[in-house]
Amino acid sequence: MAELVFVGCYTGEAGNGTGITTFSRSATGELHEVASLALESPSWLTRHPSLPVLYAVNETATGEVTALSFDDSGKLSVLGAAETGGAHPCHLAATSDGRFLLCANYTGGSLAVFALSPSGSIEARTALVQHEGSGPRTDRQEAAHVHMAVPGPGIVSAVDLGTDEIRSYTLSPDGSAELLAVSSLPAGTGPRQLVRRPGTDLAYVVGELAGTVVTVRETSPGVFEVVASTPSTLSSVTPNLVAHLELTGTRMYVSNRGPDCVTEFALDEAAAVADQPCGANPRHFTLVDGTCYVAAQSEDAITAFALTASGEAELKYYPTGSPTFVLPVSTP
Repeated sequence: MAELVFVGCYTGEAGNGTGITTFSRSATGELHEVASLALESPSWLTRHPSLPVLYAVNETATGEVTALSFDDSGKLSVLGAAETGGAHPCHLAATSDGRFLLCANYTGGSLAVFALSPSGSIEARTALVQHEGSGPRTDRQEAAHVHMAVPGPGIVSAVDLGTDEIRSYTLSPDGSAELLAVSSLPAGTGPRQLVRRPGTDLAYVVGELAGTVVTVRETSPGVFEVVASTPSTLSSVTPNLVAHLELTGTRMYVSNRGPDCVTEFALDEAAAVADQPCGANPRHFTLVDGTCYVAAQSEDAITAFALTASGEAELKYYPTGSPTFVLPVSTP
């Protein structure tokens, strides 16, 4: 089985990248560039749940999403694109049945839903829900800023950095979205991402503006109550703009921009264990076979380190312009 890694980036005035770069990953975890496709600021990528199809946001003032097919070599081909209905889309997720694609429009402050064809192409936008509101941080929370769209069974939860809320919607079979619940987080949190812990009713929210990880309990589908909040890093470096989190077993990992580290947490104790330096301005990262691959945007590189129990690990660098997202894919 071949291992591919697709890397998204910022382009043009936003960064030094050119589009989506494909790397092959060796049995020892090394990355080797094998292909690239020019595309405007594909800052977030997601895969169709069953087809060799990727989706990329084009994080621009116009706001688009692009569907792409890929082959076993990692070569990409554009299937089509659609306007998202809001500026600077920053997150995508496909529903588990492959019927819908969910999109968070950051500057637009809205949630968009797209119907997908059986071949994985984008058919039509079926919903566009506009958020309203603000938060106490007038420099970043002057309006709604939807940062993540999280699918669940028949629902989608939109994480709003601008309003300190998680707004959940019922996702109908026709792709329409109706408000189900609004869950508030501590003022000034600036929630960026929400990840459920499998097998429990718990989930974790990274607070980009507060530099925190907030534990929440999902008391019913799409309804969240705050359980606890803890700093997202052991470091005292400020400002800290928390970016991404991943769960694996009883561990959680969080990237922190400012301290420029990935912080390991013991989930059961809800406590930070160690900070791992990872390059300048770490955004998204992924965990593959005991290695963490980090999109270090201002380092112009993917950095990689082994997940160990002995503290800091050696950091490897794989140059690529303004990376923002790292997506591993296995092919036959």
